[in-house]
Amino acid sequence: MDVGSTYTKAALIDLGAGELVRRAEVPTTAGSDVLTGLDQAVAQVGGGDELYVCSSAGGGLRLAVVGYESLVTAEAGHRVGLSAGARVVHVATGPLDGRGVTALRESRPDVILLVGGTDGGDGEVLLHNAHRLATSRLRVPVVVAGNADVREEAAARLTERRVPVTVTGNVLPRIGVLDPGPARTAIREVFLRHVIGGKRLSKGPRFASLVRAATPDAVLAAVELLADRTGAGVLVVDVGGATTDVYSALVPDAEAESGPRRDVAGTLWRSRTVEGDLGVAVGADGTRAAAAAEKLALPEIGQPPGDVALAAAAATVALRRHARGHASAPGQPRTGGRDLRDVRLVVGSGGVLRHGGGAYVLDAVLSDHAGGWAGPARARTVIDSRYVLAAAGMLSIDHRDAATALVNSL
Repeated sequence: MDVGSTYTKAALIDLGAGELVRRAEVPTTAGSDVLTGLDQAVAQVGGGDELYVCSSAGGGLRLAVVGYESLVTAEAGHRVGLSAGARVVHVATGPLDGRGVTALRESRPDVILLVGGTDGGDGEVLLHNAHRLATSRLRVPVVVAGNADVREEAAARLTERRVPVTVTGNVLPRIGVLDPGPARTAIREVFLRHVIGGKRLSKGPRFASLVRAATPDAVLAAVELLADRTGAGVLVVDVGGATTDVYSALVPDAEAESGPRRDVAGTLWRSRTVEGDLGVAVGADGTRAAAAAEKLALPEIGQPPGDVALAAAAATVALRRHARGHASAPGQPRTGGRDLRDVRLVVGSGGVLRHGGGAYVLDAVLSDHAGGWAGPARARTVIDSRYVLAAAGMLSIDHRDAATALVNSL
């Protein structure tokens, strides 16, 4: 089950064969109780013996990152947050002051990722920011994933003020070494424990008890599985009504890990970005504005309907941003870019692509040579027309053979 903001999708999987038996799609009943739509979709596929649910309803997971320095630990936290299935709505760097706390509050995060310092390095900023968060009016859960020498003390300052805290491993234990696993796991657990229930999507506790992951986190797990299976670079672009998500899993490069091209904030070989202003429904105006700002001229491939053209624009702009990286502030250098030239498989996802627009959208993306990024040179393209990626990602831990069979079906 994938409970989205617009539609709730059900996929009945034969675990023994790793095959999709039946799927259904119904409008998400967020206006009343999302369980109504979920139960309808389950009934349409005939039910099952086990129920796996992911969700991005209610806007998904909104994450703020509070870090030490914009180009190192805060950037590392930003990359980890995106890989955890979150939409990063704010990044604060350096010691928080009153204005910084106000900006953080106005971003309305569901979770705050507090990072800062490599292990054994400077801990003063991490402690200062923990104190600032503890004494603010913000009462959202905090994941502390900074300097090992002071993170317990930082957590204690928050706990004293009854702020929900989870302590986990440093996202950047050493310069150039990015360790996303512990923070990703902690963010996922906080999302399940605090966020799903807090969005008031359902009247009782049953829905929160069913959800196992944020939908983007589940899809990233499937992308990682697909990359492991193929041994090659994989790129996925998922165009939705409100956001456009891009996932890339690249083959590690020794020079980029430890050589002269090493990134001080570490390299995340499996990564995701989310563009909250790009979509084909509620995000349509944002897509038009972004396309105009990029001076985007789509290739002439027939005359597609309006939503297909919008999806092509959203996908193209999202891929440009994913590959170019982002700047922490105007005038700052771009970081976090992705070299996609060696990608061998490009997967398109989203309702518009599944319902006939996939070839046009992916052709537009792969023929884009004006965005300041080098695209895949020799890639196959495929559409996730049966919507198996989210299902495979949720099954990848408990039923890996079935999950592998599902991604093979692509």
